[in-house]
Amino acid sequence: MKKVVAFAAASAAVLTIASQAQAGGFYLQEQSARGAGRAFSGEVADQGVASLWWNPASIARSGREAYVGAHAIFVDADVTNTGSTITYPGGVTLPVSGEPRAFNPINDGVAPNFAVALPVGDRFAVGLSVAAPFNFTTEYRNTAWTRFDALESRLTSGDVQLTGAMRVTDWLDLGVSVDGQYVDAKLSTAYPNLSPLLPSGVSQLSGEGLDWGWSAGAQAHFDRLTLGASYRSAIEHELDGRVIVGGLVGPLAGVNGDFYGQASFTTPWIATAGLRYALNDKLTLNAQVQRIGWGEFDAITVNQETPAGVQTQALAQNYKDVTSGGVGVDYAVNDRVTLRAGVQYDPTPTRDEERTARVPDGDRYLYSVGATGKVNDRLSVDAAFTVINFKDSEIHHDTTFYGGTAAATTTRLRGEVQGTGYVMSLGLRTSF
Repeated sequence: MKKVVAFAAASAAVLTIASQAQAGGFYLQEQSARGAGRAFSGEVADQGVASLWWNPASIARSGREAYVGAHAIFVDADVTNTGSTITYPGGVTLPVSGEPRAFNPINDGVAPNFAVALPVGDRFAVGLSVAAPFNFTTEYRNTAWTRFDALESRLTSGDVQLTGAMRVTDWLDLGVSVDGQYVDAKLSTAYPNLSPLLPSGVSQLSGEGLDWGWSAGAQAHFDRLTLGASYRSAIEHELDGRVIVGGLVGPLAGVNGDFYGQASFTTPWIATAGLRYALNDKLTLNAQVQRIGWGEFDAITVNQETPAGVQTQALAQNYKDVTSGGVGVDYAVNDRVTLRAGVQYDPTPTRDEERTARVPDGDRYLYSVGATGKVNDRLSVDAAFTVINFKDSEIHHDTTFYGGTAAATTTRLRGEVQGTGYVMSLGLRTSF
């Protein structure tokens, strides 16, 4: 039984590596300070390196350009226990002990991005961009009620995109990109011993992987109207990791150890369409919609080394496809200053009946304002401020530890999540 218990514990820990990389609340769309000012409502139809993440065709007419930006992200959130329970072997069910409320478990952070574009002749351009689309840290205290789901979650990612674009006609631009995406995760979770009188054990893990994807896009330019569309592929990720389990006693002592694990999963595809319409020489209207194929993240396949040999298990995730959309405006005060504003609706891909404390996500509205100031003919400064209102959501997550054995212990976590986010964005764009 110890071998079976060891596999059940370690594979659950490896699962955590992958689930953090793909949670909807971990995707950062903050890839442009200019775009942040209008709530990312027109990026697929705008030109220049600041829109390269959304559309590889955006650099076909931009000339020599470079962009560097950073986004400081702050989240004020509370996660409150509303009746979580734990059932020990023998059917004894008790309330989950510990602090009933966790304050600000989501750590503040900074998301950087960089892009450069170079023309090649009269009709072609190449570009390079670096982004951090998944970058997040959550921390709960060791005595928090969430501990059997999450203690610490730290995810770091880097995406390098190489782009080629072409001005096909006077009105049509096309572009394609190849992406290399690196993911690194370090996480910890409490594991219950077989008596409520004993302190919990803990699982600590780390994993990393580098995988590849692609994107393609087009822009159509008319007198006052620009249309844009793009598609970013799903990426099949494979993370190699180590799992260290300790602090378990009695019949569970055999679970303690250092294991190798591998988890494979697929990120969502993203289809984007949008437009920019110059109502007059000063006012431009923006609109954008995205269909995000989170249904790709339906399961995680875990290959786990155990004393009994390599074991394989498919773990259901059941994320749902979502559609987000935003509208915004650009207003040119004069040749040097442009003001922006926008609003976006961004729904969560997590399902109400399966939401975890590790990913306390919810539907959100973004309200943004921003501005661009031209320092000179070559250098511009972009700044933006965004307020993110998260819809109140519920945690509903059941976990069976040591499943299929006489030691099976089940936690049923129930909680409420409230939160508001704030983002301050600053970027520099230059032609050279």
